[in-house]
Amino acid sequence: MPQNKNKTITPVTAAGGAVVRKAEDQSEPQVLLIFRRGVWDLPKGKLEESETVEECAVREVAEEVGLSGKPQIISALPETYHEYELEEEYFGKTTYWYLMMLDSDTETFKPEHEEGIEKVQWHPLSDAKQKVGYDNLLEVLEAVDW
Repeated sequence: MPQNKNKTITPVTAAGGAVVRKAEDQSEPQVLLIFRRGVWDLPKGKLEESETVEECAVREVAEEVGLSGKPQIISALPETYHEYELEEEYFGKTTYWYLMMLDSDTETFKPEHEEGIEKVQWHPLSDAKQKVGYDNLLEVLEAVDW
């Protein structure tokens, strides 16, 4: 919902995922984070015209972390909303989040450098909650129950 009543806000729909795995030597799940623009983040991106939000989430996660395959959706997570300005235009982005897993623990990652992604790394869930650089991602990670 638009919060800035004095400006025209263009709606944007995006989707992404909290990719999780259980490491044998850890009691809590690990979450796959990306490092972009100086902060740890979850992989996500904008919805393309002919796809569902679920298809967008799977595609964007695969692209941003450089997967050879596609992650599988386990369940929905809370959606987030934030507003931003770009070139004097205002946008309101709703992001749909999904809990995901990979088919294999042996995946190698290739950060999507064209999107400014520098690193892709697994982090214990408790660490991920402290590292993410955006407050609304904490709500998403708090809902991870795996």
